[in-house]
Amino acid sequence: MTEVDRENLKQWESYITGILRPSYIHAFLVDFLPQVKVEEILSLEVKSCTSSAERFFDYLIRLEQVGWYRAFLDQLGAVGYTGLLNAMENADFSEIEKLRECKNLLNRISPTIVSNIKPNEILNLMKCLLPREDEEIRKVSESKGDTAGAEKFLECLQRSDQPQFFKEFKLAVERYNYDAVSNLLSSDADDLSDCSGTKESVMQYSEQPDDMDTYSAPIIQTPNSQQNSNDFKRMELRAYQEELAESAVDGDNTIICAPTGSGKTIVALHIVERHLMERTDQDKGKVGFLATTVPVFQQQLELFKKHFEMTNFKVYGICGDVAGSCPVEMFIERNDIIILTPQILLNCLEVGHISSLSAFTLLIFDECHNTTKNHPYNVLMRKYRDLKLGHVASAFPQIVGLTASIGVGDAGSVKDAMGYILQICANLDAENISTVKKNVEELKEYVYSAIKETKKAAVRTNNPFADIIRQIMVQVEGMAKSIYNIDNLSNIKNQNRGSQKYEQWIIEVQKKCKVLQMKDMEEERRTCRALFTYTEHLRKYNDALIINDDARTKDAVKYLKSFFNNVKGGGYDETEQTLTVLFEAKEEQIRRIEADPTNENPKLTEVRKILTEEYQQNPMTKAIMFVRTRALADALKNWLNESEMLSFLQPGLLLGRAKSTGMTLPSQKEVLTSFKNDSGNKILVATSVADEGIDIAKCNLVLLYEYVGNVIKMIQTRGRGRAQNSKCILVTSKEDQIDKEMVNSAQETMMYRAIKDLQQLDRTVFITKKNTIQAGDKIMELKNKENTDKAAESYKLLCAKCKIYACYSDDIRKIEGAHHVVIDKSFSTRYQTLPHKNPVQIGSMQKKGKLHCKDCSHNWGITANFNPFKDLPVIKCDSFVFHHVSSGSPQIVKKWKDVPFSIKTFDSAEFCQETV
Repeated sequence: MTEVDRENLKQWESYITGILRPSYIHAFLVDFLPQVKVEEILSLEVKSCTSSAERFFDYLIRLEQVGWYRAFLDQLGAVGYTGLLNAMENADFSEIEKLRECKNLLNRISPTIVSNIKPNEILNLMKCLLPREDEEIRKVSESKGDTAGAEKFLECLQRSDQPQFFKEFKLAVERYNYDAVSNLLSSDADDLSDCSGTKESVMQYSEQPDDMDTYSAPIIQTPNSQQNSNDFKRMELRAYQEELAESAVDGDNTIICAPTGSGKTIVALHIVERHLMERTDQDKGKVGFLATTVPVFQQQLELFKKHFEMTNFKVYGICGDVAGSCPVEMFIERNDIIILTPQILLNCLEVGHISSLSAFTLLIFDECHNTTKNHPYNVLMRKYRDLKLGHVASAFPQIVGLTASIGVGDAGSVKDAMGYILQICANLDAENISTVKKNVEELKEYVYSAIKETKKAAVRTNNPFADIIRQIMVQVEGMAKSIYNIDNLSNIKNQNRGSQKYEQWIIEVQKKCKVLQMKDMEEERRTCRALFTYTEHLRKYNDALIINDDARTKDAVKYLKSFFNNVKGGGYDETEQTLTVLFEAKEEQIRRIEADPTNENPKLTEVRKILTEEYQQNPMTKAIMFVRTRALADALKNWLNESEMLSFLQPGLLLGRAKSTGMTLPSQKEVLTSFKNDSGNKILVATSVADEGIDIAKCNLVLLYEYVGNVIKMIQTRGRGRAQNSKCILVTSKEDQIDKEMVNSAQETMMYRAIKDLQQLDRTVFITKKNTIQAGDKIMELKNKENTDKAAESYKLLCAKCKIYACYSDDIRKIEGAHHVVIDKSFSTRYQTLPHKNPVQIGSMQKKGKLHCKDCSHNWGITANFNPFKDLPVIKCDSFVFHHVSSGSPQIVKKWKDVPFSIKTFDSAEFCQETV
């Protein structure tokens, strides 16, 4: 090597160390460096790839052996560093330099990439990756999860020397509909990402409405012209509503896209009425109206009944509480309009209660933008397309979809957005998209855009509560490590306590713990049980840190105290006693911090300021505050109640129905009724249950508290405001939330343009494009269809927490394709039961009790009645580890459809024999 070559090499140091991963050229290291230096380089790589590459370069530049430079270049080529090799051989790094801007963009938007993509989906399209990079990313994704895999994937892109890497990545995210990422990779991404560069602790900016786009603009109704869907009976439709209904009334499959509050339900009622009235006695109509959630189902059922009560048309509703116990086929036959959720309709089709979708002549899909991927809407429409394209001639229903925002998926351009919307049209077999075009001026008389604002709040400068909790977490982690090196159970390193990443670390540790195998089975059981206990406590501490970040320290403390009270009321073994003492030792110190008035959360100060100003300006204000979790919703409701300045708001809580912390349907209705009354709640604290569909009247202030989703969620939440001069305010301390909301706004504009361009297509061209997509989807569906036959092999089910034997896979039977019961009579000796707090009916199953492991009290499922059988043990899939009987290899499965063995259908005669 000449001195000129050596000097050139020094000039290229930043390129080489920014690309090269030393372990990939291990053969060169071994051939030309002493073993001690090789180990030093590889050891550094575990902590920092760049630091390792820099140390390698220091040694490389000093090499004197003959032929080392050529050997180095040959090794680069052999491994796949072709971009770096070409640059060095030609002494021209211009192509490598061109990649810098792309890598800078990836670095800026890395949080969005990491939180959205699933690496295993897009790796097959990423030919720029080295084979070893591909393998490592897959392993990390499998062992640590998608987030860790995405971080590894992003790291590899940042070190890529391939000129096509950015194009491949962009095409891959577009192919798999990662909208959030794709939009940030678009040509105007820089404009989007630089819009919020301010360091002030409290930042405000507002966006006054421009000319309203009538496709899906957020709207608020004026007091004099409000058309409440509860008061529409025999009401004349407005001209724009007639326009929206026109195509569907003519019998076309149609997507109706119109602003929230413009009266889409009224339009739907008009379509249904015309559909039923214009059919003959020999060809009677049958309408199915599908609602995505039970609260919306209940709301629409009441509206339809009220509208049709003075007619001869009969309305009936079927939801989860009654679907299993009522003769569905008979009720459909006897009624003209059926209101139901899509999953109920799917279940009825699966078990044969409904022969096919041809039982209906019209199906209306409320919130039809959900007709994507494996949503029940799309599964239903696959059955519809099979019916339509089948070899046997068969009638099939007219399809009408309703939405305020059809969405754009991961489109990065208007053309891509058109492709996404065409896909939705193909999924719904829609022949056109109906929007207000001729009667725009009338629409503007009734609706207009809410004012959008963003306020960036500061965070606590001192956080003594968080300091104490993190200290406790360190101690608990130490206790766990004293019985087993939990660092070996997860590849997620440097986890930040009080974050989603830490939660992912806990999940990974618990997953690995489930399949942990030790020579001594008893030791394995004790170890796994203890590790589960430690990690569950760590999870609660992590939750408390997150609550403390968004609410009061008092709320976080209350959350922890509730947890420890539940612990004491359970098994309360020696490990739990030790952990409880650890917390109680800090209680007095925590109590002092909790009572310190200087410890107030700046985010809450900002919310108080907003609410005080709004209610001073308009005492009749009605507000909804959206939050991410139920725990936070409860905490903020308590804060409002206990605030001297804000308690007059009489806050209400609106949560979903799932799990024990949810609300019953009557409770939800009571809250909504109170909110509509002038003397009732002035503010609702709500989770995503209030996002879409539910009719919430008179609201003129929407607060999004650290609550940002995609463009559809933005339009839906903003559209909850339905009073004059409404505002929608995002309150956040996070820059990425602000950036995301700006991206959503850009996507909204793109969606409007795409719809207009599609409407300008010739009808024949539009239908041809739709049919082409459907044909392609069908071919792809057939190609990707997996063999559903599963091996007739036996597995042993062990408790996921304590590893005690529960039952064999051969003893499991399924009822109605959804409930999995154990028929082995000896199974009852291995579990204990407790009364169920919410013994509701699920299909044909009546919940009776909770099912717990007799040894460690781990939740195994429920007991239920399935007439005439009482107290059947219905087990949860993820409560167990599946051990192959022959090989002994363990396996974790989350859903019953993914288990590696076949499951027989429940047979009453067989069960009677087993229990004799």
